[in-house]
Amino acid sequence: MSSETLSRYVTRNAEILGGEPIVTGTRTSVRAIVGLWRLGIMPEEILNHLPHLTLAQVFDALSFYLDNQPEINEYIDRNQVPDDLVHPAVKATLRRSNH
Repeated sequence: MSSETLSRYVTRNAEILGGEPIVTGTRTSVRAIVGLWRLGIMPEEILNHLPHLTLAQVFDALSFYLDNQPEINEYIDRNQVPDDLVHPAVKATLRRSNH
């Protein structure tokens, strides 16, 4: 198993999510943490959504993102659900939260 340490809590393993940066010892991608943060969820509250992580892991993943935005944004774009597949109720909720 080939892995590459990218920061204290972020690693890349070719066998997990195709080598996308993940939190060490988990299958949780930096992309997933950033997605919650972009929704306005505070790092401390991200733990409610991903309780297997520590606050240090969340902050390290966000720090890694801030230093590597083009790469992580590419993963986010690649994994976006096409707009026509998003349920209308979800769209309505997202519109309300963005205003």
